[in-house]
Amino acid sequence: MTVRTLSVAGLVALASLHASAAFAATDAAPHVDGAALGLIWVAPFAGILLSIALMPLLAPRIWHAHYGKIALFWALAFFAPFTVAFGPSVALYEALHTLLLEYVPFILLLLALFTVAGGIRIVGHPHGTPAVNTAFLAVGTLIASLMGTTGAAMLLIRPLIEANAWRQRKVHVVVFFIFLVANIGGSLTPLGDPPLFLGFLKGVPFFWPTVHMFLPMALAAGLLLAIFYGLDRRLCAKEAGRPPQAGEGGIRIEGKVNLLLLAGVVGAVLLSGLWKSGVAVTVYHVPTDLEALVRDVILLAIVAASLALTPAESRRANNFDWEPMREVAKLFAGIFLTIVPAIAILRAGESGALRAVVAAVSDEAGQPVDAMYFWLTGILSSFLDNAPTYLVFFNTAGGDPATLTGPLASTLLAISAGAVFMGANTYIGNAPNFMVRAIAEQRGVSMPSFFGYMLWSGAFLLPVFVLTTLVFFL
Repeated sequence: MTVRTLSVAGLVALASLHASAAFAATDAAPHVDGAALGLIWVAPFAGILLSIALMPLLAPRIWHAHYGKIALFWALAFFAPFTVAFGPSVALYEALHTLLLEYVPFILLLLALFTVAGGIRIVGHPHGTPAVNTAFLAVGTLIASLMGTTGAAMLLIRPLIEANAWRQRKVHVVVFFIFLVANIGGSLTPLGDPPLFLGFLKGVPFFWPTVHMFLPMALAAGLLLAIFYGLDRRLCAKEAGRPPQAGEGGIRIEGKVNLLLLAGVVGAVLLSGLWKSGVAVTVYHVPTDLEALVRDVILLAIVAASLALTPAESRRANNFDWEPMREVAKLFAGIFLTIVPAIAILRAGESGALRAVVAAVSDEAGQPVDAMYFWLTGILSSFLDNAPTYLVFFNTAGGDPATLTGPLASTLLAISAGAVFMGANTYIGNAPNFMVRAIAEQRGVSMPSFFGYMLWSGAFLLPVFVLTTLVFFL
């Protein structure tokens, strides 16, 4: 018997101890009770995170050639023993629930934004001076709440890299781009970042983030833009060369039809949140609302329209490539499956194996501690998917949108800011982070490793988040 077989067999044996207690059913839907799951079930999730963190550093050739297979291995390392321990019906339900209600909508939205933004080409001759780079980041931060962090990141990352092609020192430009455009910029509307969209679907008013998240976002973004400008000026002064002379004709946009298609993406997302059809299609106890299905069909139609209407030459000139999308799709498929027990344990609250985490967000009188909500939501959002993490703490705080937007508005603000802001702490905190890194590496930028990136976020983001805590959550 191999070591791998022994490991899987051991996991099955340990899990089986909890099998009878963990099985539960609500509305005839078989599912697992997180209160009865041990932390051993989080091992495959930890495994895929460590693989993402270490293998590009220790075995880059193997990783880049086989990352999809590695993600599949960890998904099976969870799913196979889970099926044995709890039975095929529970395993099938949990897999379908995750794939149909979370992964597929997530990937389709990213696909639409990635395709549409990849068809928009900014043509001109901007050059990566500190002023130009800071302007790029500021504009990206502002539009991320309108077109989503993925859309804004995909629109601007290629021209930003091109503008800095003359520079040797440019890693920091992409890192701060991830901080601001791919994360913090999506704070002001439900369209900006998935956690806020989930809050909108739960009953949080559309413009609630615009009003309440504006000041925290302005503080964090303003500080980071100022820090970036100072850092970029210092590093730019050390460059051996000087920026080439700007060309004539200014800046223009190619593929303008994609701007209309981008509006279609926004409309499709809004439609699914505002339209309540009362009709659902159920696949093995997993109901999918008609409005969600219509949204997904519209998104696929928009992808097809963008590919058909955008000249192929424009995409080639934009260095458009499907590899970043493939990487996100494969790795997040593994993440979404292996995260199932972790989210179930968190949802069990004080009855689960992570009860200490849940208990930490309330004081002795049972009142919410906003600073703890901010940091715990943020830390978990750095390593788990920030959308379900937002929901976990939304429900931990009571789950009533009227209360959370009224007497407990500061608590909802802490949850929202933690989920959106701290997705920037790691490459896996938010899907656009992965895409930006992949595109940058394709264009020759030597991006930091998983832990190397965390050194950047620790040095620049954590002090900003500490100040945010002092100003808004204490």
